[in-house]
This record gives sequence, structure tokens and C-alpha cells, in this order.
Amino acid sequence: MAFTAVERPDQGEKAHGWASAGLRDQVIRYRGYRMAGARPARTTLPAGSVTLLLGWGTPLHMRHGPNNDEPPGQWPSLIAGLQTTPVLAGYPGPGHAIEVDFTPLGAYRCLGIPLHHLAETRVHPDHVMGTGWTERTTARLSAAQNWSERWAIVDSILINRCIEHPPPSPLMVEAWNLLRARDGSMPVSELVTATGRGRRRIQALFREHIGVPPQTLSRIFRFQHALAVPATEYRSMAELATMTGYYDQAHMNRDFRSLSGYTPGQLFNFTVQAAARNNSDNDKYMRDFFAH
Repeated sequence: MAFTAVERPDQGEKAHGWASAGLRDQVIRYRGYRMAGARPARTTLPAGSVTLLLGWGTPLHMRHGPNNDEPPGQWPSLIAGLQTTPVLAGYPGPGHAIEVDFTPLGAYRCLGIPLHHLAETRVHPDHVMGTGWTERTTARLSAAQNWSERWAIVDSILINRCIEHPPPSPLMVEAWNLLRARDGSMPVSELVTATGRGRRRIQALFREHIGVPPQTLSRIFRFQHALAVPATEYRSMAELATMTGYYDQAHMNRDFRSLSGYTPGQLFNFTVQAAARNNSDNDKYMRDFFAH
């Protein structure tokens, strides 16, 4: 089970791991954190994934909304469905956490619930996994000697859950693959034609398996696609908008503001500044959903 770890004595440790072969279609990646002390809050952008966070120590402090204006919440552990607004989150003290990033279809199978229950919200894992599950699981994770042992524990748990629950509808898998292959640039009418199913059937499948309508998932895919285009490949924001499936630059500006709270120019300037500080982690986080 491959993984990488970067340790910074003053900050703690961050590890990246990948699920075993039997979970590759369900799990995008594992991430592990050891916080030596307070870590500054960072903004997480909508990325078309479902997250399971399991922590022990200081809970995650989180603000949500277009301007991070919702009241802050404290989450030792959580499950978060697909989001369409940014989240500002950080740890004000020492602790550990493991983050599992699922594809939506992977979350549908591993978690065993319709994903509209998780969309645009966060819940305690016990609400999905059963009473006491989180405490038992974090106790096992905290007792493990290293990240490889922790990945193996999570692997075993998720494989068993996948065995317990049925796979997603083949029709939904087809629709997901079509939309992802086009980076969201596929109207619902084309999905209907390509799959041979009616609009209502497609909408119902997305609500159950993804949690949001296909139009919303398309917005997230287009947004992430635009973030992933190297700056050397376009000469203007208008050209980038055309390249990535927006009607025009105004359409792209509206979506960027809605999904991130920033204009495209502001957001891209942020990544340039992060790179100049030799801090590629910010840039990578916004784009890494499409790196796997």
C-alpha cells in the first residue's frame, strides 16, 4: 500500500496514501495529519468528492458558506457530502486526523445511504455508520504505530462495508463517466439521449447516487477543469471560459464567485502567490481531484 509522508517538526506531519486495489473505484485517496500545534485555516473548494474525517485530539474548526459567514462548528470527526460553496477549516491545537476522499459513487456504496442526505451538509459519522462506530474506529487508528497500519485499518473497514451494500446502478455509472469525460460540458438533454432514459429518471439517479442534480455536478466539473488548465495554454479569461465549457467569461465569473467566493483572476492570483512562497500544497489541493 503506497504512501508518502512529509514531517515538519514545527508543524507535525502530513501523509498521503492510496487504497488497496479493491477500493480504487471507490476511494480517491487517504490523507493523514499529525498537528504539533495550531495550524492555520485553509480554504477547501468544491471538488466533486465525499469526505470522511476521523480525528482524535483537537477538533477541526470549520466555517462554511460563500463568504465563510456561517457560525463556526467544531468537528472531531465528520462525513461531508458534495459541497457547492467553500469551507474554511483549521486546527487550533495538536491532534491527529485521517481523511478519506471518496468518489460519489464510492461513497454511495461504502456508506450505504442515498447521498442526497449528505449533500451540502456535514454529519457525525455515527449517524451513518451506527452508534459508537466513530469512537471504536478512532481508538484503533490512534493505537496504530504508523500511517501504513492506519491505511490498512481503513481499507479493511471500507472493504467490508462495500460487501454489505449493493453497487451503484450501471446506468448511473454510465452517466457519471459521460459527464466526467466531458468535464461537465454535457447538457442533461445529451445525457438523456446517450443513456436512453428519461430526464426524470436521470435526475432521480443523480439525487440518490451523487446527492445533487447533474447540472450542479457539471458546474463543479467545469470549475475544477478551469482550475487545472495551465496558465500557458490561454491568453485571456475569455479564452479560458470558452476552452472549459462556459457560455462566456461572465458565466465563468458567476460560477467562480458562487463556488469559491472569488473571481477567476483573484483565485489564480492566489495560486501564483502560493507557488512563489514555495507552498504548492494550496495549488495542489484545488486541483488534485483530477490528478487521480
